[in-house]
Amino acid sequence: MTDILTAIAERRSAKRFDPSVTIPGHELRAILDAGRHAPTAFNIQHWRFVVVSDPALRKEIRAQAWNQPQVEEASALIVLCADFKAWKKNPGRYWAEAPAKMRETYESMIHSFYEGREQLQRDEGIRSCGIAAYALMLAAAAHGYQSCPMDGFDFEAVGKLINLPPDHEVVMFVAIGKQTGEYPPHGGHLPLDETIIHNRFA
Repeated sequence: MTDILTAIAERRSAKRFDPSVTIPGHELRAILDAGRHAPTAFNIQHWRFVVVSDPALRKEIRAQAWNQPQVEEASALIVLCADFKAWKKNPGRYWAEAPAKMRETYESMIHSFYEGREQLQRDEGIRSCGIAAYALMLAAAAHGYQSCPMDGFDFEAVGKLINLPPDHEVVMFVAIGKQTGEYPPHGGHLPLDETIIHNRFA
């Protein structure tokens, strides 16, 4: 297993994968389970992970993704979708293991926070998927795989291909597998003193 700080420091977006590599079922399930444990507001768990394994569907998705080879070559292609209405779908189940009074309190808070706030519902779903995507990528690295977060595709067309429910939205892909070939030159990172602001902007 790769330690988490090494995984963060060394992670790169793989553009080509070895298509002959298969991720064992137990490892893929562990990677997905890591995504399932990503944090969400009110523990609503807005994300849905569509694992695309059908080669014909992968081919169709690739045609809607600028013909990027990762879509077909990756050992696992995960389409992250946000359920914007998860907040009102039996919200007590998100607190099923909590004491009854706590569960009832959170149910009430969830309704009062999200009711009628369409933009907030969308924003929270997108944020949740972004956090989950990074969890998936780090978990993949821990298991010795490389990954690529992707948004270069026709979102509406992909939604139709995966039969996306009307209250969901496709947020991004995460492609996972064994990277092949060399990485392109690294673009580098901005220095800490340019990216960290203490207390407020000047």
